[in-house]
Amino acid sequence: MEKLFKLSERGTTVSREIIGGITTFLAMAYILAVNPGILSESGMAWGSVFTATAVSAAVATLVMAFLANLPVALAPGLGLNAFFTYTVVIGMGCTWQLALTAVLLEGILFIVLSVCGVREAIIRSIPESLKKAVAVGIGLFITIIGLVNAGIVATDTGTPIGFVNFTMANKAAIVAVIGLIITIVLYTLNVPGAILIGIIVTTVVGIPFGVTAVPDDWKPFSVPSAPHFFAFDFKGIAVDPASGAFSMAVLGKFLVIFITFLFTDLFDTIGTLLGVAEQGNLKTESGEVQNAKGALLADAVGTVCGACLGTSTVTSFVESSSGVAAGARTGLASVVTAVLFLLSLFLSPLFFLIPSAATAPALIFVGYLMMKSVVDIKFSDPTEGIPAFITIMVMPFSYSISKGITWGIISYVIAKCAGRKVKDIPVVTWVLAAIFLADIIFEALK
Repeated sequence: MEKLFKLSERGTTVSREIIGGITTFLAMAYILAVNPGILSESGMAWGSVFTATAVSAAVATLVMAFLANLPVALAPGLGLNAFFTYTVVIGMGCTWQLALTAVLLEGILFIVLSVCGVREAIIRSIPESLKKAVAVGIGLFITIIGLVNAGIVATDTGTPIGFVNFTMANKAAIVAVIGLIITIVLYTLNVPGAILIGIIVTTVVGIPFGVTAVPDDWKPFSVPSAPHFFAFDFKGIAVDPASGAFSMAVLGKFLVIFITFLFTDLFDTIGTLLGVAEQGNLKTESGEVQNAKGALLADAVGTVCGACLGTSTVTSFVESSSGVAAGARTGLASVVTAVLFLLSLFLSPLFFLIPSAATAPALIFVGYLMMKSVVDIKFSDPTEGIPAFITIMVMPFSYSISKGITWGIISYVIAKCAGRKVKDIPVVTWVLAAIFLADIIFEALK
């Protein structure tokens, strides 16, 4: 273990890694229910997508463990699966097989870009102040996720967004607040595995409230369904299904789908890696993410694997921050998370007992832990502070890591030019800003 994962070098132990890996899994296990629910609306079989979700998450997370030695877990990403179903299939009228084809090709291109170091160069081009801002923004982003999942925050409170009334009509919110209090007390008392213990205790607390539902015929075991193996539609990339002839319009529509998958996944993964590395101090002496090439290759391999099994784009999960907060520092935690994903194929009823109200306190608490990076941002320099603020602000309010990076980089270039500090802008940052701005203009003119 020591030789493979360098535990002592990173100041961790096997037990801390196991607790961190379990915590990460519990914080993101909801994807096992949510992803099949969303993709099944495109016509795919729920059970098949469940199997694909668990297996692709396990494969990608194992690649992360052994190639990058980082405590980052991966699974089919939220937002990308919604784009897959509601925009590509339902909105644009494409088949889910064609959407899977776009995911496959995106993953293959990502493997090439990762091996060639292009994605790694993009990470290096992001200014240090924005890297810290990304960590803070992700902290607020996952806090919002936790608050929404628990039902504490809603949009029907008379304001654009606000807290619900803590009445028995909002039992999940009450249970989540109790869980948050438990987690705070345990963490303040320096209890090892405070976040994981908080999740377990909150699950138990939810039983008398009716939030943790245990069916009468409940059984802990289940048999996994067969996934949608290699269900691709390469012909549909450029052939009109009505006439059977080549069509530039069909090809153009496919390219829009492909590019959207590509860029959203690219910057979601980069943002998550930057945030987790900042929180766990998993950086090189020069301030870069440790083993970035291997980490970026993990989501590319996971995406290809997921497409072959029948699920949408696989990406790094911000919930990995909860495992880091619980002590995880190496790929051993990722191995634990991956094993739990494989076990979930047969124990899904057991894991589904854990309600979102029990994992929400962990996500909210991690938001506090990730706020620490804000003190290192030079807000006294407007050319550094303003772009950092915009990055932090956009992530939670747009509900998107990639949009936070997009607007952060554009504002960084604008601020540096206005402050006559053009020499501070790396060449790749110029290129990214131009691409992001062109994308915004293209969307506005559609």
